[in-house]
Amino acid sequence: MRNPFIYKMAASLVVFIGMFIIACTFGAAETTVKDVWLALTTHVKNDATLMLREIRFPREVAAIFVGAGLAVSGAVMQGLTRNPLADPGLLGLTAGANAALAVTIAFIPSANYLSITFACFIGAAAGTILVFGIGAVTKGGFSPLRIVLAGAAVSAFLYAVAEGVGIYFKLSKNVSMWTAGGLIGTSWSQLTVVVPVITIGILIALLLSRQLTILSLSEEVAVGLGQKITQIKAILFMVIVLLAGASVALVGNMAFIGLMVPHLVRAIVGTDYRLILPMSAVSGAVFMLIADTVGRTIHAPYETPVAAIVAVMGLPFFLMVVRKGGSVFS
Repeated sequence: MRNPFIYKMAASLVVFIGMFIIACTFGAAETTVKDVWLALTTHVKNDATLMLREIRFPREVAAIFVGAGLAVSGAVMQGLTRNPLADPGLLGLTAGANAALAVTIAFIPSANYLSITFACFIGAAAGTILVFGIGAVTKGGFSPLRIVLAGAAVSAFLYAVAEGVGIYFKLSKNVSMWTAGGLIGTSWSQLTVVVPVITIGILIALLLSRQLTILSLSEEVAVGLGQKITQIKAILFMVIVLLAGASVALVGNMAFIGLMVPHLVRAIVGTDYRLILPMSAVSGAVFMLIADTVGRTIHAPYETPVAAIVAVMGLPFFLMVVRKGGSVFS
């Protein structure tokens, strides 16, 4: 089992490197693979290398970490809740972070990027608590469909809060720039705040991947094996909040990545989260690089929002998962 996984991971890393080069090469501005190589490995300064270093590289690094973060958070959510429809964008996390972002911009206009990111963490946590709180008080408990319906209701409410705050305080344009789900204007200074958070979140998830595998099977089994399930759930919940909050702070609303990628990965590596999480991180990064490249090139020099590209691919996949009861690749 381990050797085949190593081969699969090696192949995915090759695809990842190839997609990164393609993403850096293609766009509205003409560049070549040679320009990308010079920008990465030398101090040569010309129009192409400066554009790559200051505009395209930070954008693609952001795509890598956002894709990896959302994919891992979706995988953790699906394992933790044993819900095949779990996704940070569908269960209130990104909507909560979005509402917190709008409120912060309105009431603390001098807030720096770190403060806005912290507010997104709080909003993501609040959105999740609302969704699971509604699911807990209804008769029948946490069925996958009930949680998704609660997520849709809470998300609609929180998006309305964000829109209302934007209209009332005449900040609709600023809020829309965040919530459009794009990587335009990503800077190295933003990445210095977000990348460490996403990296730490993914590393903690990997460290708890064995416990997550057991939890995804049965809480009774986890208790029988001596696991402290309350503490593990609390830590994994914080991991989900960190990953989703940081991603929204950087690129805005981005649904379906956390739903699609773990399902695709499970079809390749099986149900062991020690294998699912690292493969999800790489696959999520590749997926986001593809979406960003398509968004930049499909109607160049104009950009198609990445969120729209992801939604076009994600919505049919979501409907297929619902129709097949979560066993889309089994």
